[in-house]
Amino acid sequence: MDVLKTIVNYVLNLGAPVFVPLIMFILATIAGLKLKKSVLAALTLGVAFSGMTLVVNYMMDSISPAAKAMSKVFHLSLNAIDAGWTGVAAITWSYKSAFLFFPLLLAINFIMLTFNWTKTLNVDMWNVWNKIFTYVVVLYFTHNAFYGFLVAGLQIVLELKAGDMWQRHIEDLTGMPGVTVPHFVTLFAVILQPLNKLLDFIPAMNRPFDSAALQKKIGVFGDNTVMGAIIGVLLGFGAGYSVSGSLNLAIEAATAMTLFPMISKLFMQALSPIADAMSDFMKKHFNGREFFIGLDWPILAGRNELWVTVVILVPIMLIFAMILPGNTVLPFAGIINLSFVVAALLLTGANLLRMLVLGVITTPIFLYGATYFAPVITNLARTTGTVKVRAGQQLSWSTFEGPDFRLFFAKAFTGEWWAIALVILWLLGFVWLYIDQNKLKLPSQRYTTGNSSPVSVTTTTSNISTADVNLDDLDGLDFGTTSHNKKATSEKQASNLNDVDNMDFSHASKQK
Repeated sequence: MDVLKTIVNYVLNLGAPVFVPLIMFILATIAGLKLKKSVLAALTLGVAFSGMTLVVNYMMDSISPAAKAMSKVFHLSLNAIDAGWTGVAAITWSYKSAFLFFPLLLAINFIMLTFNWTKTLNVDMWNVWNKIFTYVVVLYFTHNAFYGFLVAGLQIVLELKAGDMWQRHIEDLTGMPGVTVPHFVTLFAVILQPLNKLLDFIPAMNRPFDSAALQKKIGVFGDNTVMGAIIGVLLGFGAGYSVSGSLNLAIEAATAMTLFPMISKLFMQALSPIADAMSDFMKKHFNGREFFIGLDWPILAGRNELWVTVVILVPIMLIFAMILPGNTVLPFAGIINLSFVVAALLLTGANLLRMLVLGVITTPIFLYGATYFAPVITNLARTTGTVKVRAGQQLSWSTFEGPDFRLFFAKAFTGEWWAIALVILWLLGFVWLYIDQNKLKLPSQRYTTGNSSPVSVTTTTSNISTADVNLDDLDGLDFGTTSHNKKATSEKQASNLNDVDNMDFSHASKQK
């Protein structure tokens, strides 16, 4: 066991920008891609992950202080402190059984690929912490480790099936062939699906409303850069910033919105030759069988609809935190609601209007989920000794991933009849979503104009040729003040929490 734990910890400590390109280099070489192209593709993929992490962190580092300032404007003072996903991930990785979930993921994926139950090979090993956290939640309520492993295993299966389901939509949205996102956050689409179907009955919701369609309608105000600047300056004024502070936030938001699509080009440059080689390999050796590579959600981060939605939802989440009776969570570190928006982007086909409506409707679910699970996270922090939580305070995560899935399944294994019923409904909802997404039109063909004729919407990245992509596109950009990786972000956010909450993350795991 100690040897396995050491190996797993060593691999994880390499970091995603190293480990994932290494796996992709091995896969590309096996698939017959020339050594030079394999090396370039793998390195470019590492650059893409690092670059996207830089820009995401830059965006979050700009918005989070504004959200904190806005919470003071709203006079918010709540008992449960928001550690965000980085804080919770750090705590989770410190759990004593964490290393066991790495081989569990590999074993389930291998079995499902062998029996052709999935087309997705998940190489996104860093999000194993999500399965560990599900295990901890189930164990907390049931005191039964077997139930914890069972639900975590089911989560892995559902994520792989979701990877199969989303692949063609992801290719349409990003232009990247042969890759998908088997991430837990996409499973929130089970809850969003019936709401999104209701929106089908509203004519305004059935029109193109992605960033490209907006730009056609409102000209320069729909441009990614201008839109980022407008949102940034409004958020700055809402937070009570001075004019100069608001203008600075406008430039920072515009910078991030401009860079997201540029970094996305690197993903496409890296993944296209690998996907082509693997497709040829599968046709030659496995009778034409399809095969998708499962990666982390940042390959979708080039879609600016994602960022426009989460930034607009920031003040809405703060208002809900203030008015919802029984809410105890002060949104801060997790206020950029990535737990909602990735599923919404895929489900709606990047329809910004639908994403905003769904975000407003479901924001209370995340706040109440964070409130309900605060004792679990607080207990985990105290058990692992990673965070010192003061007496009378709690630790939580304002945009708690999968509150529906974790609550229903954990409580079902305690014998609660209502939870068993909701588990059955949730699984039926997943089957409905799976069937619907497999027959639904692609995002670029889905919405209609006023005469109900299908239109093809040009996406932010799908029209980009890999031939015009070059690392030189990034020359001259200064990332000197940004964080350098997820680990750094975790440490930085922990530091911010210390400043705000007098809490000590100094013993937090350095993994992730």
